[in-house]
Amino acid sequence: MWYIRHVIGIDVDTQALEIASLNAEDLELDIDYVQCDIKNLVWKGRNVDTVVMNPPFGTRKKGADMDFLCIALKVASQAVYSLHKTSTRDHVRRAALRDFNASSAEVLCELRYDVPQLYKFHKKKEVDIAVDLWRFVPK
Repeated sequence: MWYIRHVIGIDVDTQALEIASLNAEDLELDIDYVQCDIKNLVWKGRNVDTVVMNPPFGTRKKGADMDFLCIALKVASQAVYSLHKTSTRDHVRRAALRDFNASSAEVLCELRYDVPQLYKFHKKKEVDIAVDLWRFVPK
């Protein structure tokens, strides 16, 4: 059985954190939230056991998903679970193992992800995207 001592939610989007906080309250979960860009966080060593993340897919800003993965693999001691577009599977695996020093990179499942038009740069009302759920193990 797993014992979770402390959960931290980090997002740059204040509205996303407010929604997460309301959902956690409904489920009676104790989660601390930090509003910031993860690239501006200062981490000292491996501070967390597990990272669960849904990074930007890197469609608008090329490589954004890889920025998140690089940081996650630096701070997690046990595992990183992350969503990435299926079309980038080979690139994600190669980057994790070669560039970010993961000891393993495994696709757990492929999902369909409906992305609604949330931002001004979204051109379509909704887009259906094939997404992989990955498990990475840091070295």
